[in-house]
Amino acid sequence: MITKVMSEITINELEAAINFWRARSPAQGDELVLCKEASALSKPYALLIVQRRHAVSHEAFDELARDAWNSYVRLKDGL
Repeated sequence: MITKVMSEITINELEAAINFWRARSPAQGDELVLCKEASALSKPYALLIVQRRHAVSHEAFDELARDAWNSYVRLKDGL
């Protein structure tokens, strides 16, 4: 299987991935806790906002964010 590797993920792509996971697994409980995938991707998303950057390297993700991103790409592309 050939996997599409992205060197840079834009803030818009990251936001789309977070929204994908939120739609697939809505926040729950009185605290409206995000699912683990959306939560993992929210950290690099927040850093982009705080640092006023428009993209982040896939390699900069921690393991949970990388897994959430890779799963999103596979599911979005129907693989």
